[in-house]
Amino acid sequence: MIVVDAHQDIAYNAFQYGRDFVESAWEKRRREAGTAVAAETGLASMGLSEAILGRVGVIFATLFVEPENMPMSSSGEKRCGYNTPRQAYEQALRQWDYYQRLADSDERIRLISTRQDLDAVLATWEPGRDLRDHRVGLVLLIEGADPILEPRQFEEWYERGVRIVGPAWSETRYAGGTGRPGPLTALGRELLEVLADYRAVLDVSHMTEEGCLEALDRYDGPVIASHSNPTKFWDHHRNLTDTQIRRLAERGGVMGVVLYNRFMDGAWRKDDPNSRVPFERIVEIIDYVCQLTGSAAHVGIGTDADGGFGAESMPAGIDTVADLWTIGDALARRGYAPEHVADILSGNFLRILRQALP
Repeated sequence: MIVVDAHQDIAYNAFQYGRDFVESAWEKRRREAGTAVAAETGLASMGLSEAILGRVGVIFATLFVEPENMPMSSSGEKRCGYNTPRQAYEQALRQWDYYQRLADSDERIRLISTRQDLDAVLATWEPGRDLRDHRVGLVLLIEGADPILEPRQFEEWYERGVRIVGPAWSETRYAGGTGRPGPLTALGRELLEVLADYRAVLDVSHMTEEGCLEALDRYDGPVIASHSNPTKFWDHHRNLTDTQIRRLAERGGVMGVVLYNRFMDGAWRKDDPNSRVPFERIVEIIDYVCQLTGSAAHVGIGTDADGGFGAESMPAGIDTVADLWTIGDALARRGYAPEHVADILSGNFLRILRQALP
């Protein structure tokens, strides 16, 4: 059994904050102590060694660039940002190159673009394999589709190994998104048609409810919400309504629970201690989705670790991604059968990948 983490901004962290994925979270913390990076984004919680220790065998790794007029950082300071589709494309291409260099320079990392790649990574986690044998597989996900210059140009990104596309972060040329309400655009509808030709995975996280529901109606390929929580726990458009969750489940999709306290408890504020959101809240959210959909087949984990927040903004008991494995123990204590625990930790997202990968 492994963990699939359906959302990590690995390359963004490398370019925005100088955080190399190969460097451990603890080493990042030591190096960043007292710096502007630590003040801006918090305590690092992800790194290759923590992933291996936590049995995080597969990660959906993003190509994420942010528009100049919508900085993710509270200070607005950035080392990257785009004003035009060409700039978005060039910055995403730099991130793509970073992932290529990661895989080329460290044998513990493998890019996954085919079922053969996936099977090769999973084989390194089979019982009896030594810790040194384990490999972490990265599946590339475009978050916010502006780097796709026009819908037909997705062919280039597919050839480069991109297998998952989220049309929105904030507003893009393809869809409304967080902080910028709006439906799918005409270009967005055309993009869905192209994605379907390649049977790419559609990621509806960050889309508005209007755009999300239309996309789920229109798109007949595999669908996920890589990092979204229910509005039950924070009534905000960044989270998914019960209608969206049910519709996603009807389509056979999977949503990944985000481990950001604000998304798990709307009353939590940045200066609050993380103990205000107990570890058990993760299980409550997973159980809510299971009860709502009548199945353990439609929920997994999409941490968004180091996605603009640090370890101090995650539930008590989660310090780094090495702790994700303990979610399975908590589900077992809640009464979940071993096969359902395995589905939630990894099996549900692996099912989606097997539907999509050539």
